[in-house]
Amino acid sequence: MKISVGAVKELRELTCASIMDCKKALHDADGDVKKAAELLRKRGLEIAKGKEKRAAKEGRIEAYVHHGNKIGVLLEVDCETDFVARNSDFCQFTKDIAMQIAASCPAYLKKEDVPEEVIGQHKDKEMFFKESCLLEQAFIKDPSISIKDYLTSLIAKIGENIVVRRFQRYKIGE
Repeated sequence: MKISVGAVKELRELTCASIMDCKKALHDADGDVKKAAELLRKRGLEIAKGKEKRAAKEGRIEAYVHHGNKIGVLLEVDCETDFVARNSDFCQFTKDIAMQIAASCPAYLKKEDVPEEVIGQHKDKEMFFKESCLLEQAFIKDPSISIKDYLTSLIAKIGENIVVRRFQRYKIGE
């Protein structure tokens, strides 16, 4: 099957995957861009899963202060090498996540961090996790994906383990 340049370009803009990965996904999906995007997402999850065990001892601290200087965020995101820590995609990711924290005020990083007694106080546990856990929240710049999905796509694109280690949100009067 012949894959058009336009379809490859569209899929690249959608997923930020390499040209070769886009061509292969489009070939496997018989030219359907939506199916190809889903295939790339699944492959990204598999790639990220394989990198979880690798040590992330480099990284970056991101600071974000919201307009008006009433809300601030400090965020640590780790990766495997200092080269990735300086990568523009990695830097954009840390800025986006710091802004996400300022806007959505998560209380926890991931589901596993929530104490059992807190979980027991909520009837709709999934909704609680989506509101209170950073990695489960919908990304404010693209609500169709979660922060976890955004992280996974970055891991797949860069090829290193990346870990959102910790964050602190400050607000005047809190």
